[in-house]
Amino acid sequence: MLPWLRLVRLPNLATAAADSLAGYLVVSGLQAVQWPPAACWLAVLASLAFYAAGMVLNDVYDVAIDRAERPERPLPSGAIPVGRAAAIGNLLMAVGAVAACGAAFVANTPWPAFVGAALTAAIWLYDRHAKATPLGPAVMGACRGLNWLLGMTAAGGPTALHQWAIPLGMAIYVAGITLFARDEAGRSRRGTLVAGAVTMAAGLAVAAGFVWLPWREGIVLVATLPAPTWLLLWGILSASVVLRAIQAVASPSIPRVRAAVGNAIMAIITLDAVLVLAACGERWAVVVICLLAWFLLGRRLVPPT
Repeated sequence: MLPWLRLVRLPNLATAAADSLAGYLVVSGLQAVQWPPAACWLAVLASLAFYAAGMVLNDVYDVAIDRAERPERPLPSGAIPVGRAAAIGNLLMAVGAVAACGAAFVANTPWPAFVGAALTAAIWLYDRHAKATPLGPAVMGACRGLNWLLGMTAAGGPTALHQWAIPLGMAIYVAGITLFARDEAGRSRRGTLVAGAVTMAAGLAVAAGFVWLPWREGIVLVATLPAPTWLLLWGILSASVVLRAIQAVASPSIPRVRAAVGNAIMAIITLDAVLVLAACGERWAVVVICLLAWFLLGRRLVPPT
């Protein structure tokens, strides 16, 4: 099983689940911890299937490059046949589409199905065409933003302007991670690393609008958490991600760049939990941040990048 777990990037699957779950919670505003409805679980299942499909098909389309740069990967090493991986990747994509349509059906809204269709197109576009182009980071970021929208639409949203700050900000943030990681297999260029770090910081600033915009209008999201306290917490987490990236910029070795990329990916779960904290309170935030255990245990088996 290890080659397959490596192929689907087992640790990173936790970030996909965190996004869609957090998206549902942010819109629904659930505060008491209870078993979420079927629409939430179908959105999470769709996110997991889409993410796994994207990872598998990414390696299928990159097998020729990986034979030269990453010969230890499951496909170039022969641990998994390329044809079988392609079949599984397409099957996972179909599972994601069906689950998104199921979420639309039980939530009585067509938007999860539309988002699932857009996510299918974005994943295919990135893996097949955009990855090696200047548009690659933007398309990858769009995948992450759509993943958030998958959970949000399953809850009937976004229902307010400030909620749109989250998928937009997280899309920009992941576009920055993708740009930062562009040359992680070899010698990274400082200019690219700086651009990636700045883009990550910009995305985190945009996502903070989820709390800052209502606060400016005098709206309180959660009475137990003052907006200035939340913004301070968000700023500290953002600084920890950006500072790790700056360390890699100062010394752009392969281990440092990969460590910064892995840290930025792992931080997605914590950032999602803090966004849930603002909308739903501490209990659901703890549920989301528990997905870190999945990431950390999975990282002991297979690398996240």
